[in-house]
Amino acid sequence: MATEEQLALTRALSGDGGLGVEESTLVSIIGKWRKKPEEISSFRKSFNRLFSINGHIEKCEDDHMQKLVIEFSRFHHITLLWAMHPHERDARWAHQVTHKNHPASILIEIACTRSAEELLGVRRAYQTLFHHSLEEDVAYQIKDSKSKLMVGLVSSYRYEGPKVDNDVAKSEAKALHNAIKTAGANKIIEHDEVVRILTTRSILHLKTIFKYYKELHGKYLEEDLSGDALLLRTVLCIDSPASYFSQVIDNAFKEGAKHAETEGLSRVMVSRSDVDMEEIKEAYTKLYGAKLANIIAKKTHGCFRDSLLSLAGEAINA
Repeated sequence: MATEEQLALTRALSGDGGLGVEESTLVSIIGKWRKKPEEISSFRKSFNRLFSINGHIEKCEDDHMQKLVIEFSRFHHITLLWAMHPHERDARWAHQVTHKNHPASILIEIACTRSAEELLGVRRAYQTLFHHSLEEDVAYQIKDSKSKLMVGLVSSYRYEGPKVDNDVAKSEAKALHNAIKTAGANKIIEHDEVVRILTTRSILHLKTIFKYYKELHGKYLEEDLSGDALLLRTVLCIDSPASYFSQVIDNAFKEGAKHAETEGLSRVMVSRSDVDMEEIKEAYTKLYGAKLANIIAKKTHGCFRDSLLSLAGEAINA
């Protein structure tokens, strides 16, 4: 029968039940088993998910070992992200989209939730790091129907003042509705007026457009864009960043979440910690009926969990 320490070690190395690993458990057992090779051998024999008998060798299973490498790396990764300059951090995330097949929604997130000066800083950092402009790489790498919107978003330098022309906003709300209504077989995301409005207007102007859209047409714009995921994310990022980021966090915790989705948890917690974390926590509770801190404590482990709680401004239980 497995000892309590063997069971604790198995739990710590299972890679199940949450993100990250319980480093303190591992360190404690390593110290206790320093001169007990028989304990380690017994552990290997009992943990057949990680170890298998291959001839005369107790061999690590490659798939599970790779999964553990990812879980062990979460704390190191989030620490590096936290230490980076925000412009470099965003530039590297953008490069993952243009060169490593990460979701295009990351570019939307960066383009729509950073200030004009911040986005300019990201473009400068991208050029310094990768010797191409961000706009150039987006245009070259994203060649399908998303290209026009994505290039426009990352190229934007939006007005950030308080003035909004209500007549123009109302007119553009009608233009968006007309574009959606008459799209037919054409894709809304390629419509010139849709792209122009979403990529050039100030955030305040766009929020006014969205308000008029509902007043004039009886539906939220998001409802009419439900068939286009990227346009939907663009509008949500602009209109309610806290709700958007809450959804990214929740996706990371879903069973069967892909690697790019679980990485979104670190991305949001690091990039929004000193920006709008309180609003995100409120939005998360409203959307999912639970406190974000409680979900983090339940679904993550070890130093990674403690880092997330710290970034959320929450106390860490000793």
